[in-house]
Amino acid sequence: MAAATAAAALAAADPPPAMPQAAGAGGPTTRRDFYWLRSFLAGGIAGCCAKTTVAPLDRVKVLLQAHNHHYKHLGVFSALRAVPQKEGFLGLYKGNGAMMIRIFPYGAIQFMAFEHYKTLITTKLGISGHVHRLMAGSMAGMTAVICTYPLDMVRVRLAFQVKGEHSYTGIIHAFKTIYAKEGGFFGFYRGLMPTILGMAPYAAQTISYPFDVTRRRMQLGTVLPEFEKCLTMRDTMKYVYGHHGIRKGLYRGLSLNYIRCIPSQAVAFTTYELMKQFFHLN
Repeated sequence: MAAATAAAALAAADPPPAMPQAAGAGGPTTRRDFYWLRSFLAGGIAGCCAKTTVAPLDRVKVLLQAHNHHYKHLGVFSALRAVPQKEGFLGLYKGNGAMMIRIFPYGAIQFMAFEHYKTLITTKLGISGHVHRLMAGSMAGMTAVICTYPLDMVRVRLAFQVKGEHSYTGIIHAFKTIYAKEGGFFGFYRGLMPTILGMAPYAAQTISYPFDVTRRRMQLGTVLPEFEKCLTMRDTMKYVYGHHGIRKGLYRGLSLNYIRCIPSQAVAFTTYELMKQFFHLN
């Protein structure tokens, strides 16, 4: 994801050395403190721009993965045409608001967790160099996902809705409804297990894609008619494979992952470079 990529890039980079201040120049605040704040803002803005750019592709992917009955007979490009025809141009951006809200806390948590895990691994395990950065980055990514997972669930619920059949009127209403009707706090964490399992091989998207399909279906929960048959990760995978097979089930919408990759990364890094200049990070 673009936000994760930007945050990871920030975490991997060392800030410029702190510049000592002259006496009476305003206390202990250093250039280092402002560097991380500006870096966080630059990464967050880049993530927002990248996600908004590919939001139509993300919306269509959710609709196809869960076989929304309005679009289940369509392919990728026909669905991209059908959504604005049925729901208007803004229909392509359903759920994007929740994603925008998620990006900044995701980046903040990932960065703070990265610094904590990096120190912990170095002091407790005695591991340093690229290995400890890789381990810290993976753990930080998982921590950020867990902490912001409810926002991702709400985003998927809103993205799956079709005009005229709304179960949720907005982000706050979705939070209240899920909490009240689906088991309270734990109701926001359906599908977390396939999410975590799919993170490790994330760079090999073809291998991990069935986990993504499973996660989306579990996140949708009671919205889907087959809800009671898909309570666990195993049951969900078994159901999808049994009813839709591999190509039209476990790998439905995979091509969107490849289509969205180039524009997402291009916008993320281009915007980040512009933000680096704007916030004087170079």
